[in-house]
Amino acid sequence: MSQTTRPIETESKPLFRGWTPTSSSMNPYIPPAFITLILLVGHLSFGILESYQRTALAIVSSMVCELVLGRLLLHKWPNLASSYITGISVGILLRSPAFWPYAVCAMLSITSKYVLRVKGRHLFNPSNFGISAMLFLASDAVATLSIQWGNNLAAMAVIWVLGSLIIWRARRFHICAAYVASFFLFSFVRAWMTGDPWLSEVSPITGPEYQLFTFFMITDPKTTVRAKWAQCVVAFFVAAVEMLFRLDQSLYAPLYALFFVGPIALVIEMMWTARHPAPRPSALAAQA
Repeated sequence: MSQTTRPIETESKPLFRGWTPTSSSMNPYIPPAFITLILLVGHLSFGILESYQRTALAIVSSMVCELVLGRLLLHKWPNLASSYITGISVGILLRSPAFWPYAVCAMLSITSKYVLRVKGRHLFNPSNFGISAMLFLASDAVATLSIQWGNNLAAMAVIWVLGSLIIWRARRFHICAAYVASFFLFSFVRAWMTGDPWLSEVSPITGPEYQLFTFFMITDPKTTVRAKWAQCVVAFFVAAVEMLFRLDQSLYAPLYALFFVGPIALVIEMMWTARHPAPRPSALAAQA
């Protein structure tokens, strides 16, 4: 009996860990180039880095840790674009007069991807986990970036326009839009509750810290829920929990909010999927 040969359908894999391009024209080096642009614009305009040496240490530590763990645990050489983004995020966001926190934070960030996993998925955005862990465990030695773009609207506009285009191409712009809209909404609530001027409540979103948070942390495909509507709901709750931290005078409100909300959302999604598994293609065909 002859058999008809059908083409095998294969699922497209992400070109590098943490980003899933949606077309063949998406260059896998665009996100690393974009975050490098944030670094250069921010540092040349406002001196946001503690030093180039510390940032380089974070990048090298992140990439070396990725290579070692990927080879030991997955038995393959991983693509280093994701670890570069993690390292440079640590270099930009972390503040310390010492060198060791940059190396430790970068290695904690990468290690979390391989250790803190449930059903094959890591729960925390790597740089968010590493920086939050350092703030919890070594608060006497580290802080985070707190510089805004100031009155330089051109620098902020360039970053937001380029970032929006990249995120739109990756079909994750709805996450950024939901978070930014929620942040603006809660800034009015905070201003009403505290009596502070609205501009002082909304101004943090203009800083380079928020560029990284909005474009890289909350949109990471590996650590976000899968349904688009659920992604928007999670972004709303991140902004809501961030407001609570801000009302408590927390300087690290967005990082802490994502640290708690992100993993909880993933676990809820996994529990729901386990109780309501999607029907198999064979079952759907039998019902047709």
